[in-house]
Amino acid sequence: MTTARERARVELTAAIKEQARKQLVAEGAHQLSLRAVARDLGMASSAVYRYFPSRDELLTALIIDAYDSLGAALEAVERRAGVVEWWCDTWAAARAWALDNRREYELIFGSPVQGYRAPQDTVAPASRVPLALLRIAEAGDPPDGEVSDELREQVLRVTELVGTSLAPGAAARVMVAWAQLFGLLSFELFGQFVGSADPAGPLFEHAARAAAAHVGLTG
Repeated sequence: MTTARERARVELTAAIKEQARKQLVAEGAHQLSLRAVARDLGMASSAVYRYFPSRDELLTALIIDAYDSLGAALEAVERRAGVVEWWCDTWAAARAWALDNRREYELIFGSPVQGYRAPQDTVAPASRVPLALLRIAEAGDPPDGEVSDELREQVLRVTELVGTSLAPGAAARVMVAWAQLFGLLSFELFGQFVGSADPAGPLFEHAARAAAAHVGLTG
């Protein structure tokens, strides 16, 4: 059981993060300020600092929440048909999340915040997206392929870390698809498709199926 003080701390921590998210939407991560958050909540700055001793700690909390939110959206996609459709539905879920959470997307995939260095705490939440793609690829059992010795060593470190059964060649193709997914999303959200693939939905759907084929998924 939790005490009243513990519940109050949880509630106030959530309120601070929610106000910080509003600041992100209004001004962007570069302008995040603990003092401004405290002012908007009607709190003394010293009170907020007891929960988040620095701007970077608050920023880390927001980054972890964003990664977890995106990861949960992808993990919630159910397999409704073949593995290719599962893959495409997962890509669509990533796009829907990005369009609905533009500032959070910018926070984790946009320009680095000056002076901020992400701590180790962000690694596990950030891994949820590639793990979701690897899970689908495992179900499709794609073939291995030729990769350089250097790339094989890099991929093996990843596959051993996450515990996937994919062969190095297949895992490398998933890594390429992972980068392509967020390259497309960044192009769309940051206006690179204006005047061409705008809206980007049809191109995105085409790219999802092309990436599934590249990975070696069928059925």
